[in-house]
Amino acid sequence: MTREITNPGERKLAVVSGRAHPKLAEEIAKELGHDLLPTSAYTFANGETYVRYEESVRGADAFVIQSHPAPINEWLMEQLIMIDALKRASARSITVVAPFYPYARQDKKHKGREPISARLVADLYKTAGADRMMTVDLHTSQIQGYFDGPMDHLFAIPVLADYIKTRVADPEKVTVVSPDTGRVRVAEHWADLLGGAPLAFVHKTRDINVPNQAVSKTVVGDVEGRSCVLIDDMIDTGGTIAGAVKVLKDKGAKEVIIAATHAVFSDPAVERLSGCGASEVVVTNTLPVPEEKRFDNLTVLSIAPLLARAIREVFDEGSVTEMFNEG
Repeated sequence: MTREITNPGERKLAVVSGRAHPKLAEEIAKELGHDLLPTSAYTFANGETYVRYEESVRGADAFVIQSHPAPINEWLMEQLIMIDALKRASARSITVVAPFYPYARQDKKHKGREPISARLVADLYKTAGADRMMTVDLHTSQIQGYFDGPMDHLFAIPVLADYIKTRVADPEKVTVVSPDTGRVRVAEHWADLLGGAPLAFVHKTRDINVPNQAVSKTVVGDVEGRSCVLIDDMIDTGGTIAGAVKVLKDKGAKEVIIAATHAVFSDPAVERLSGCGASEVVVTNTLPVPEEKRFDNLTVLSIAPLLARAIREVFDEGSVTEMFNEG
């Protein structure tokens, strides 16, 4: 592999990684056939972050890869500093690659005097010097409009659906289940990829004054005797999704497979997911899943090929949209 990839226009690609999820960045670089830019990064005793690139990035098209697990504020700040360092080192363009968009759940005001933190994050990226953003499965699509520049919204659903097809014995007996009414449109996309599977959704209630807490009530749709694919964009503490599994099993579902993009897995998610009765929990590696958060029926799929291809399309001035219009 070489340090630089150039095209006929002699442009230079720089792939940069933060410290939050280096394994994913290494997988992306391998897919691109390209080394990560050597970087020095460390944290001072008082918590300040320092970043310096060990090679020139002048005139380069830089892609700054950073996941945002806990502690999310530390990794967000590190990425902002990485962007600033690239800008001051005369990078030609800077693309933020944030597989899991930080603060995505704070995308609107539920009550007065609340922030719209997802918009604030977009403004921070722009102010730091980002020209473009790339992310996977936003909590709500409206976040695309928060960043003042191009935003490539990638979808992990094809990656997850292709795997699910190999795990279901009878494709004619599959029902796609949305955990709430708000993700029915996403469930419809899932249904198309699974050969026109019928839809169901779980009715739940949520107290907006209590974070990470919702109660699953009942299910609307035909699930009895069927393999249910319960889909969501993220799993945080696992309470909602575990409750939905119980409702589906109580309604006669033959099996429940959970499929989600972002494995946040805040405590006590592992305990809830491993004991909820789901036959399998399938996630991607947009966030790191350390050994202590893995369990027997967990499957982690790599999102690196998708991100690498999107980076290649942007660098080559191709079409990211066409990646999801094939077949």
